[in-house]
Amino acid sequence: MVRLLSVHPVENSVPAAGNDRIYTVSRLNAEVRLLLENEMGVIWLTGEISNFTAPVSGHWYFSLKDSRSQVKCAMFRGNNRNVAFKPTSGQQVLVRARISLYEPRGDYQIIVDSMQPEGNGLLQQQFEKLKMQLAAEGMFAQERKKELPASPVRVGIITSQTGAALRDILQVLQRRDPSLPVVIYPTMVQGDGAAISIAQAIGRANIRNECDVLIVGRGGGSIEDLWCFNEEIVARSIAASSIPVISAVGHEIDVTISDYVADVRAPTPSAAAELVSRDTGERVKQLNYLKDRLNYAIQGYLSRQEHRVGNLRHRLQLRHPKTKLEQQIQQLDERSVALTGAVQRYMQNKILHIDRQSLKLSHYSPERRIESGRDRIADYARRLQSAMERNLAEKRHALALQVETLEAVSPLATLSRGYSITRKENGKVVKSVNDVESGQLLVTQVADGEITSKIVSP
Repeated sequence: MVRLLSVHPVENSVPAAGNDRIYTVSRLNAEVRLLLENEMGVIWLTGEISNFTAPVSGHWYFSLKDSRSQVKCAMFRGNNRNVAFKPTSGQQVLVRARISLYEPRGDYQIIVDSMQPEGNGLLQQQFEKLKMQLAAEGMFAQERKKELPASPVRVGIITSQTGAALRDILQVLQRRDPSLPVVIYPTMVQGDGAAISIAQAIGRANIRNECDVLIVGRGGGSIEDLWCFNEEIVARSIAASSIPVISAVGHEIDVTISDYVADVRAPTPSAAAELVSRDTGERVKQLNYLKDRLNYAIQGYLSRQEHRVGNLRHRLQLRHPKTKLEQQIQQLDERSVALTGAVQRYMQNKILHIDRQSLKLSHYSPERRIESGRDRIADYARRLQSAMERNLAEKRHALALQVETLEAVSPLATLSRGYSITRKENGKVVKSVNDVESGQLLVTQVADGEITSKIVSP
């Protein structure tokens, strides 16, 4: 939840240049990132992995999605080394992360610190969430825990009446203090409705007020089997009990929310029976009880200090160069991927261009042009020869026609038929008797020669 710091009235006037209320995009993204990281802190998030990529830098980038939404995530190399499995797209996981903003693009994203497959991890998330909530309310505080009676008058047992835990408690009480009265408040200790049943049994024991100590628990089992003792309703019922409560759930390694809220935590149901029963070793038991309380007090103190150190570490991270470095690393990875893609596309385009040029070069190869030129020359030679022959034939034919025409109009042909041509000495053709004079020389041309004559009388 974002805390509202202040409310300012809206001003319609444009702020003057240099006013702090005028943001640059970089300043806006930086302040939004700090706001998200400061206000939200560390969260647990569950979802399905999609678009998972792992560049050569060793960082992981992916999205977490559910049926309606998705969010971008980054997990840097220093954190993903601790992940014991190889994430794949489609895998359901539980992550511990902080909300941030990738400033260069203004993208809201999640910076993941740890990752585990969903399942028990989701239950662990719910466990940690409720634990932190109740701790913040002070329900684990040592000062609110009630002292167990030194010599109980009557012991109440809240568990399943058919379970092994009840038999173990009764056997220990019978062995150690057979005279100690016991009241059993049967309840479900597993499955749906078990948490409500346990809370009702605690409330019923407080209303009847017939016991001075209550043992609430069951035998061992899986985390799912013991989950009803991690429910909020059971924790608040134990905290609200006016009768001191001993939590005795599972084995010594099993720790539930009920153990933190109860006045005393017993490692097993049998150990709880020993705590409330009188015995010659009571002093030793009392010391062990005090030791447990001291351990829980130290654990509570350490938990609070761990929470405080976590907050300080988070504040330090917000101001640490690592945050900027992480964003720069992410930006470098993106640019590296983009550059690799650009180089690949450039090489593909060049290869395609070379292929096209090779095809064009083969199409315009000199060998093909020379071969084609040779074919054309041969064709031209054949056509020239044919044209020359046709032209020669046409010329011969035309010459023959010209010869025939020339012979038809030739004066020599006329002379061969008995005609002659008479010329004066000056070469002028005599066409009439009036053209000559007495004593004039004339040259008469016949078919086979010339005859020279002289005019005696015209």
